[in-house]
Amino acid sequence: MDVGDLILVSVDDHVVEPPTMFDAHIPARYRDRAPHVVETADGNQIWTYEGQITPNIGLNAVAGVRPEDYGLDPTRFDQMRPGCHDIDERIRDMNVNGVLASLNFPTFAQFCGQFLTRATADRELGLAVVRAYNDWHIDEWAGAHPGRIIPLAVMPLWDAELMAAEIRRVAAKGCRAVTFSENPAKLGLPSLHSRSWDPFWAACAETGVVVCLHIGSSSQVPVTAEDAPMEVSIALSPMNTQSTLTDLLFSGVLPRYPDLRIALSEGGIGWIPYTLERCDYVYRHHRAWTGTELGDRLPSELFRDQIYSCFIDDPAGLVLRERVGLHTIMWECDYPHGDSTWPNSPEELARSLAGIPDDEVNAITHLNALRAFDFDAFSHRPRERSTVAALRAEGADVDLTLRHILREHRGSTPGELAAIAVQAAGRG
Repeated sequence: MDVGDLILVSVDDHVVEPPTMFDAHIPARYRDRAPHVVETADGNQIWTYEGQITPNIGLNAVAGVRPEDYGLDPTRFDQMRPGCHDIDERIRDMNVNGVLASLNFPTFAQFCGQFLTRATADRELGLAVVRAYNDWHIDEWAGAHPGRIIPLAVMPLWDAELMAAEIRRVAAKGCRAVTFSENPAKLGLPSLHSRSWDPFWAACAETGVVVCLHIGSSSQVPVTAEDAPMEVSIALSPMNTQSTLTDLLFSGVLPRYPDLRIALSEGGIGWIPYTLERCDYVYRHHRAWTGTELGDRLPSELFRDQIYSCFIDDPAGLVLRERVGLHTIMWECDYPHGDSTWPNSPEELARSLAGIPDDEVNAITHLNALRAFDFDAFSHRPRERSTVAALRAEGADVDLTLRHILREHRGSTPGELAAIAVQAAGRG
């Protein structure tokens, strides 16, 4: 297949939420307590919420930046490419990359919204903030350009019954994706093995909402040694997903809810065949004494029936695509993070797809994703206008000049950030 004829749907990108996101969605009584952006004395911009803070981190927003300038900067919105936080510019950046549709994970709220749970003990306020976040994401961010952004919801992680109610509420608004933690036990919440989450799983299965588990949504990254270089943690990050998959396969969740669908976000696929083989072997050899019962399916069958995976660049995984499960594989761009292939995603992906039949290419690049998230992009834009070539023609005027990061504003020290949080807590 020619690169220009590809149709691309990315199931893992990110939004850097704009400072105004809560203005139209938070109830008036909570307006002064909603998360908001403050500026530090040294010019950084950070989010604060009930005395807690979360800064923008550079690698979260380095699209269009020279690789040698990657780091903790930028920490200001005006240092970022506008497509990070402006939906109209995001669509233009998708066009120039030939991407038809995109699913966007949170940034300031953190990958599964854990910041929104951690930052407040006032659960009525917390629920109002979660709902406001979802309404902004569904109605404004995704709603501004129908057929281009796959809506994704965050959850009130402290109460599974409230989560179930919110799933049903956002599903009624057309949202078919929710972000959840790859390992909630690391957040001080019940583990994936706990029945505490059953109301949430049941609501997702009932409504067809896919549960997306993003690497880092446990607020943990693999660290082998204090003096290990950054590349070690970055290279090992998919191993978080390997742990998550193993947890899920033996948790009993999938047999209890056969209509539940789960997506492993940004974990890659090359390691999956071995993990499935190992889990099948362990189940056969040890179930007699462990008492684990998964019904009439092996772990590998649970995976292929109920779990999706995705990759950025994974030639080895594509060679093994039949052993992964062709119908489970989706593609991601990871815009605007440091691992992203933007704006050359079609060319980068084409190298990995070389020699794969066109029908399988279509499944991997868009059909699996559109089916998984029940997203009818072609009702808004016909197929012939959805190809890489057609979209790039619309984005021909997008500036792709690589930028230097402005270095005059450095990150505040932990003590300075704590002082800012205390001051901000008294706002209003």
